[in-house]
Amino acid sequence: MNLKLRYTIIALGSFLMMQGQTKETRALTYFEDFKFDKAIELYSEIAQRRTDEEILQKLADSYFNIGNYTQAKDWYAKLYLLKGKDVGENNIIKLVQCLKASNDIQRADEVLLSFYKDKDRLDMILAQQKNLDSVLLEEPGFAIKNVPFNSRKSDFSPAFYRDNKLVFSSTRDSIKAGGKIYPWNNQPYLDLFVTNTMFDEFVPEKFVQGLLSDYHDASVVFGKDMETVYVTRNYLKKGKLKTNNEGLSNMQIVRAEIFNGELVNSTSLSFNNIEYSCGHPAISTDGKYLYFTSNMPGGYGDSDIYVVSLSTTGEVTSPPMNLGPSINTKGREMFPYVVNDVLYFASDGHYGMGGLDLFKSKIFSKDEYSMPLNMGAPFNSNMDDFSLIKDPLTNTGYFASNRMGGMGDDDIYYFEKVAPTDCLVYSGYVLNEATNEPIANANVELKNPEDGLVEILKTDEQGYYELSLPCNRRNRMVFSKQRFSEKTQFVTTTENPESDSENNIVYLTPYDSLIVKEGDVEKIKVDPIYFDYDKSDITPRAEIELEKVLFAMNEFPDIKIKIESHTDSRGSDDYNLRLSDARAKSTRDYLFSKGIARDRIESAIGYGETQLKNKCKNGVKCSEQEHLINRRSDFIILKKKASELVK
Repeated sequence: MNLKLRYTIIALGSFLMMQGQTKETRALTYFEDFKFDKAIELYSEIAQRRTDEEILQKLADSYFNIGNYTQAKDWYAKLYLLKGKDVGENNIIKLVQCLKASNDIQRADEVLLSFYKDKDRLDMILAQQKNLDSVLLEEPGFAIKNVPFNSRKSDFSPAFYRDNKLVFSSTRDSIKAGGKIYPWNNQPYLDLFVTNTMFDEFVPEKFVQGLLSDYHDASVVFGKDMETVYVTRNYLKKGKLKTNNEGLSNMQIVRAEIFNGELVNSTSLSFNNIEYSCGHPAISTDGKYLYFTSNMPGGYGDSDIYVVSLSTTGEVTSPPMNLGPSINTKGREMFPYVVNDVLYFASDGHYGMGGLDLFKSKIFSKDEYSMPLNMGAPFNSNMDDFSLIKDPLTNTGYFASNRMGGMGDDDIYYFEKVAPTDCLVYSGYVLNEATNEPIANANVELKNPEDGLVEILKTDEQGYYELSLPCNRRNRMVFSKQRFSEKTQFVTTTENPESDSENNIVYLTPYDSLIVKEGDVEKIKVDPIYFDYDKSDITPRAEIELEKVLFAMNEFPDIKIKIESHTDSRGSDDYNLRLSDARAKSTRDYLFSKGIARDRIESAIGYGETQLKNKCKNGVKCSEQEHLINRRSDFIILKKKASELVK
């Protein structure tokens, strides 16, 4: 399988003269000119004599760039053997993707675990791996099929157009550019075609007049009016490729209008720059933002996804903003597509199944995104899967892949939702009740009486979770995390629920917000409990504080306590001892009356004035405030480790 515009946002070489150059210089010239087949031929000859870092790197990258993952894997492995952990994250990502493309998943995981010292990065990868494992265990919710209009060459990057039509990119046209071929993959330059999705026998036609150049025209997106179009194309000057100082013709995004079947008013977007490439435009559902891919300086990896604001007339009104490390990696992120508040994109830097994989991420704002979730099978394979578009009303759409069994190089696939075994997508957030902040890695367990435990997953960094609920069940959902309370919700499903259930919020109480520590002793946090003079009856003021004890014991039903009541030094020692003991037992009985099980309170004892907290013993003059410190009731937690309180 060959590598195309989809993979680096095209940079065309300047076709340098090679007379008098050494074999290594010629190989480098071929490599920099994207003639990877010829570069491989020369570097392979050189590798018979020496295999230093530069030769290994060039051979590995050349094979990777033409999509020959099997050969690339061997050369990246040799480079890793030579350099060890100094090989760099970008090479590790490529080695892992090649191993997965070769179905050597165990070795890929071993490489990841041995390479990463950054705990946060490793934790994110392991979380993504766990998510992918859970996705793969689920029954597929979508069916896919290879569409009849694919050719023997490369077809990808579909875009919805009016009247059930689809515009897509293809290299099927051998006449373009006077019969010239693109040196990267030895195929014709990319062009735009339109097809009618309602008729299998419809033969794709060239898209509108005035749009097509002799070189690359690809990856389009349309405005809501379907008359404004954004297209990826080469820089041109008088119909010829325009290059920068390094002899490269990069890509730009052009905005234009379609009028009477022709393209008019073409203009290059303000963020374009001939020194780097921009492509793969996508527009948010509300039309306010344009997402795109670029290898501009200052990014995280080979190519990143950026966003700019759009005016009501579709003009760019802000500088490009990188989507940040939640989305972008050392690898390649590309082909963004936005449906409502979900960003779909392709990546080979996040944990995946091999090659480019399709991911989705919830958009909280234009600069805040949830951890990307791998979409799993059937969308992803061990090869390249990318350029997904989706109709949220019908749950249908298209994506491209070069997986085995296709008609050509890259093929376009249609997907649709199948009749569900699980019939309700249920999602929401788990938040800290004390701070209202997200709780990451909280446990979400799905149970029901008939099937027992069905599924367990964890929230992402934004506290977000999403799972599918079985049909015709009273589903029990349990939310928990260490050092937090546990909450249970019941959701009853029918055969055909009307809509997805989303944005449900569950609050968990942090254990630390309910307790106070005195050395190694943990106590439930309460203010002084007031009793009437010379009495042990529970007063309305005392009930206010005891509600805090009840709340803590109900939130954490496994904890057990003992009650200790104390007085100040005023009055006789015996009297204070009897009074404090009566108050302790009255407090205990009150908690019993409110439903606390008897075995959860080990003891209730009064200590009178025997355990004063300050100097105010018999005969010492103290203020009322100082005496108040000694009049207290302590609710001491008997379990030593907070981890014993929760799962």
